[in-house]
Amino acid sequence: MIILDLEDAVKEGDKEAAREAAVAAAGAMGDRPVAIRVNGEDSEHWKADLKAVRKSAATHVVLPKVEKPQTISTAAIYAKKPILAMIETAAGVMNVGPIASTTGYRVDLAGLIVGSNDLAASLKLPPAAGRAQMALALQLIVLAARGREIWALDGVFNRLDDPDGLARECAEGRLLGFDGKTLIHPEQIDIARAAFDPSEAELDAARALIAAATGGAERFDDAMIEDMHVDQARALLARAGR
Repeated sequence: MIILDLEDAVKEGDKEAAREAAVAAAGAMGDRPVAIRVNGEDSEHWKADLKAVRKSAATHVVLPKVEKPQTISTAAIYAKKPILAMIETAAGVMNVGPIASTTGYRVDLAGLIVGSNDLAASLKLPPAAGRAQMALALQLIVLAARGREIWALDGVFNRLDDPDGLARECAEGRLLGFDGKTLIHPEQIDIARAAFDPSEAELDAARALIAAATGGAERFDDAMIEDMHVDQARALLARAGR
């Protein structure tokens, strides 16, 4: 998915021109999923952005700094598109369960995105802090997404000249349960895809487990397996197929 940004990436004086450009670009993407990140609820551009997204060919709308369910409900009425909610503040993390469970008229919440840079600032972490200091917040976001069976997308990796660091962070994100990672440069795509795609070894193991399972609890490859593990293996194969 390509995400076109109207918020932090755009100077205040360029907001209207950026909105028009994003709508035009969304219409030129063909079948590729494309989202538009609008300005925040406290911005004078909020409703105009949402209405523009509604009329555009964008497949999703991204909401920044979501802190309460009402933000989702309001945006759904104006945008009428599937929503990706960014959790970027301490208040957003504390309310992430209710946010993920938002229901109402036209509400279609597709997933949660970690806004790691703003979240670090909201938590008042020192410059030397890293992912370990946000571990609880990251896990709460994944838990909320899993409770609703919606996407959980990890935050961006800022250092463009550190592919090894990106690979480590992607691997960590997958271990935490994230479905994928938000990126800020095309050169990051292949690294993220390699980290989140199931490996051939994982796929072979999944096929072997499915073939060996006969139902109920049983022993396989020196471990106890049951129907849940078969379901997980099938889900892994389905992900690889997609």
